[in-house]
Amino acid sequence: MISSVGTGGSTDLDAVQLNFSPSSLTVLNVVLAAIMFGIALDTKFADFAGVVKMPKAMAVGIAAQFLVLPAVTLALTIVLDVRASIALGMILVACCPPGSISNVLTHRAGGNVALSVSMTAISNVLAIFLMPLGIAFWGSRRPSTDAILTAVDLSALSMLRDTALIIGIPFVVGIVISQRFETFAAGAQPWVKRGSLLALLVFIFSGLAGNATTFADYIGLVFVAVLVQGLLALLLGYSIASWTGLEMRNRKAVTFEVGVRNAGLGLGMVFSFFDGIGGMAMVAGWWGIWDIITGLVLASWWTRRGFTAGAVPT
Repeated sequence: MISSVGTGGSTDLDAVQLNFSPSSLTVLNVVLAAIMFGIALDTKFADFAGVVKMPKAMAVGIAAQFLVLPAVTLALTIVLDVRASIALGMILVACCPPGSISNVLTHRAGGNVALSVSMTAISNVLAIFLMPLGIAFWGSRRPSTDAILTAVDLSALSMLRDTALIIGIPFVVGIVISQRFETFAAGAQPWVKRGSLLALLVFIFSGLAGNATTFADYIGLVFVAVLVQGLLALLLGYSIASWTGLEMRNRKAVTFEVGVRNAGLGLGMVFSFFDGIGGMAMVAGWWGIWDIITGLVLASWWTRRGFTAGAVPT
């Protein structure tokens, strides 16, 4: 069992919390809103056209993200027998929408970028509602993770309300601005996106600095759990796309949409909604690095194999 790996420290990772003042949490919520606003500034209404143009591929990708991946992740946490906070962190990441890096990886691999962009746009809208409901539902399937949800006094409805306020409204406002004020949106988007990401990194590193010893004690446990989950997510996306008969370019898009999650958003939510629980923070933090590494490796491998954008579907 993985629960025996990296447990040399005397502090229980489930009990580690990164505490912040109310004012700093307010700042974090603003940062999360800015992240979603920045994503929306790079989104157009036309990006949602994939629902009509590629209904089968869209349905497969969305179902794999919001239904299959969380269910498989729950089973994985049971098989690996990880600590409760790590298990809930894995579930939280599985419920996050894909990040824009999935579009970059799809392009690099010669996949269907239009499908990837459309799926990312749709997934981010759906995540406003499905992410809090998914975390509450799948997290309550295990007594140990349900205990954490109860301890932080978090209900699906309260999280849905707060998520709609923090990331839903900024996302909608950003799309409207992107559509009506294209020049302004194009100029502001890089600054908003980079600035919000930098602010989030500063916030995270300042919180983690005081718990470096504890994280060093448990990084082995988290490393293995995230490694397995990340590889499984990519494999799951490709397998489902293959089983449902999608052509190769669409398989690549679905693979990265399922396998690459917006772990930065998830990490911010750990601090904002879950009191900065150590295991959840470590999972989301390492996920943000690991899925980019594995995504780049897979995209490069596909490119070397000659599966380019113009290749004959298989």
